Amino acid sequence: MTLASLLRDAGLTGRGGAAFPTAVKLEAALGHRARLIVNCCDGEIGAAKDGWVVEHHLDELVSGARLLSPRRPATIRYAAHRGSPTAVRLHGAGLDVLEVPARYVSSEESSLISIAQGGLARPMTKRAPPFVAGGRDSAGRRIRPTVVLNAETVWRVLQLVEWGADWFRSYGTAAEPGPRLVSVNSPTARGVVLETEAGARMSELLSAVGGLPADAEAVLIGGLGGSFVPADAVPSLAWSTADLARLGAGIGPGVIELIEPRECPIALVDRFLAYAAGESAGQCGPCMFGVPALAAEWHRFAECPSAPLLHDISRRSGLLPGRGACRFPDGVARFVASATWVYRDHLEGHLAGYCLDPGRRPADVLTR
Repeated sequence: MTLASLLRDAGLTGRGGAAFPTAVKLEAALGHRARLIVNCCDGEIGAAKDGWVVEHHLDELVSGARLLSPRRPATIRYAAHRGSPTAVRLHGAGLDVLEVPARYVSSEESSLISIAQGGLARPMTKRAPPFVAGGRDSAGRRIRPTVVLNAETVWRVLQLVEWGADWFRSYGTAAEPGPRLVSVNSPTARGVVLETEAGARMSELLSAVGGLPADAEAVLIGGLGGSFVPADAVPSLAWSTADLARLGAGIGPGVIELIEPRECPIALVDRFLAYAAGESAGQCGPCMFGVPALAAEWHRFAECPSAPLLHDISRRSGLLPGRGACRFPDGVARFVASATWVYRDHLEGHLAGYCLDPGRRPADVLTR
């Protein structure tokens, strides 16, 4: 049995957020003699599992990477944010480290391919065939065949070779098999990495950071590209795409954020969107203009609420998906749409001229 066949039988999908079948990527990479980049960046807000794999399972990560690139092991690179503890550990192990700016979009797949080949650390316009086949970017620059796989995904490849597909499928659900990591965060505990599986109870995962407070209103699943879900849904909620989809959410990159109960959510979303506006790659309309405009509209609403502004926010967020060079605008739009649904009472309170929770203190949830 080939490695690709094993991965297909096991149902391994990418753990970085897109959940693309790893076997399909591997077959394309082998067919085009693509170079491998292992993404260890933890690019999402609150993400910590890539660094956890590097810290606790580096030898296994390297072995998994060599299984995936058996003919070109010398070309394997490990991407990490410049100057991060993860980059230091990778350098210390004598590995070829691709250091990228600590920007939100810099760890996107095509951003890593671009910077690895002398370009800027920003997403390239999606094309067919994908960059695993090589080709040229929108400026005509030659792109060597390159495949990017998340650090946890690469580690799981070695586990599959050692333990087999049946072992792998003994975890998770039929639709989302295998063990997986999740980063859980709260106002007092950041980057707690758990070994778990799809189908685990959300309440059990949150117990690692003290559990769901009685006055909690929402939990953010998936970071800036994810969705808020109401706190009252958490006790009966499973951490699986099928269950989360009922509330407009999904497993995504494996990040859960317990929102500070004492902060006004309108101010919280305002800070997230201000951060998003500053992280734009500045190369396509939705990213260069749409995201900053959405952030500005939300900020104006936070400062001086009005019904027309709230209408503009809903309209603009609906225009962003599917139009960018990458999925960053899509994620921001999903984040805003979920916020307007979950925090509807707060938005209406601000429209009426008062905050439902005056005196709440701000919380630093943007700490990576």
